Amino acid sequence: MPKSIVGVPREIKEQEQRVSLVPSGAYLLVQEGHRVLVETGAGMGSGISDEEYIEAGAEIAENSAEVFEQAQIVAKVKEPLPPEYPLIRPGQTIFTYFHFAASRSLTEAMLDSGAACVAYETIENGVGQLPLLTPMSEVAGRMSVLVGSQYLGCQNGGRGILVSGVPGVEPGKVVVLGGGVVGTNAARIAAGLGAQVRIFDIDLDRLRYLDEVMPANVTTLFSNPFSIRKAIRRADLVIGAVLVAGDRAPVLVPRSYLAEMAPGSVIVDVAVDQGGCVESSRPTTHDEPTYTVDGIVHYCVANMPGAVSRTSTFALTNATQPYLLELAQNGLHGFVRRSLGHQQGLNLCGGKVFHRGVSKAFSLPLSPIDDLTEVGRKVR
Repeated sequence: MPKSIVGVPREIKEQEQRVSLVPSGAYLLVQEGHRVLVETGAGMGSGISDEEYIEAGAEIAENSAEVFEQAQIVAKVKEPLPPEYPLIRPGQTIFTYFHFAASRSLTEAMLDSGAACVAYETIENGVGQLPLLTPMSEVAGRMSVLVGSQYLGCQNGGRGILVSGVPGVEPGKVVVLGGGVVGTNAARIAAGLGAQVRIFDIDLDRLRYLDEVMPANVTTLFSNPFSIRKAIRRADLVIGAVLVAGDRAPVLVPRSYLAEMAPGSVIVDVAVDQGGCVESSRPTTHDEPTYTVDGIVHYCVANMPGAVSRTSTFALTNATQPYLLELAQNGLHGFVRRSLGHQQGLNLCGGKVFHRGVSKAFSLPLSPIDDLTEVGRKVR
């Protein structure tokens, strides 16, 4: 008998090419006595064949229904979508990015399922960092400037600005809202291209750090409505990079600000998967990534790293693999008892809410971790 059965379904979100487990991860799980079931074609978007999984000791399932039916732990990249809801059952653990605070319908569906939902984005390490969110934040932060620069081109509805400028012509002006992992990576790429960069945050210690490590063309600013409004009036490209772990992103740019920006300016709201920090943001897809509001181009793709799937898959699984192995070895109950940071990963279980951010977002009762005892021992 295997210790645990870990299932890896193929992602069905539009243009999502990542996969939650690579062959080396499957090999480690199998070596520890677990069974790994991978849906056929799950790794193709990241350049990983079924044969590579088989060589690592995994089994190939014909469809997602087979994966969900057999697996005690289902490892995914993105949140379950409606076609997957009926496949999820009580006693099962779903390990993925959920971003519950951005979707009441997803939250209600997972509560109804009775499954345990362990979210990559809310697991913390010993110093309060988010180790499973960091790699995708790095990718999205770097991508944000590159895609924003692309949409500043006239052919894409932009102002016709070259972010780097050229001799005799000033470079583009980039405003970054948030000095965390996304914002820091965005600022570095923008600065490397030669842009005039302003980065905002409310943490003075973080701003001091950024002021020390960033090049001279990056200015750090304390975040408040007056300063943000003043900065985005002159901005060619605005990057929304604000995160409140497990909670909805705060709205820092009301729609009224858009009328003060130059037509053809671009907003890339990386925080859109947590509701967005720009009032006019709404999730888009890689097939239709942009829309225009009041003359401002909005790029709000909720799974940006999916566009660079191979890089993203390996960056993600480097971080998630130790946690997945731990979850398979110890079960849900043992996993969350490991540390307070592990407990933060448990968002829902057995129809109850265990994360403060989800509780706050939808005014749902918050259960103490001790309530997990009655349901957690039944969940692998």
